[in-house]
Amino acid sequence: MLDRLEPHPGAQKRPKRVGRGPGSGTGRYCGRGVKGQGHRSSGRETPLYYEGGQMPLVQRVPKRGFSNHRFKKDVEVVNLSELAVFGEGAVVDVEALKKQGLVRGKGALVKVLGEGDAPAKLQIKVNRISAGARQKVEAAGGSVELVG
Repeated sequence: MLDRLEPHPGAQKRPKRVGRGPGSGTGRYCGRGVKGQGHRSSGRETPLYYEGGQMPLVQRVPKRGFSNHRFKKDVEVVNLSELAVFGEGAVVDVEALKKQGLVRGKGALVKVLGEGDAPAKLQIKVNRISAGARQKVEAAGGSVELVG
């Protein structure tokens, strides 16, 4: 049984057979052109961006500015209006936000912003919170605790 296994027809393309006469379309020089670096079977070992000894484009173009992408911190944002799914007096932390689908868990930090009204007596435990959101939560009888 195992000796008769083979792929479905069309699953594997047959390699192009070059150098099989002028009628094949790939005869004579086999698609490699005449002379040059990629002419022989051991040719074309240079990278595709190689420019034949000319100063490469990457080195010709001046480098300017500074990129902060290595130090960027991913922050997931949640508005107060979205916290209405939690009942009155609930404890809202990162895990609870993930369970409700408000945070995807991709970012390491969670920040609560002050758009909308805060539900009553929420206990919020997140990484960051805006000043306006903190005022609204505390005005509604809730508490805010910053975690890590």
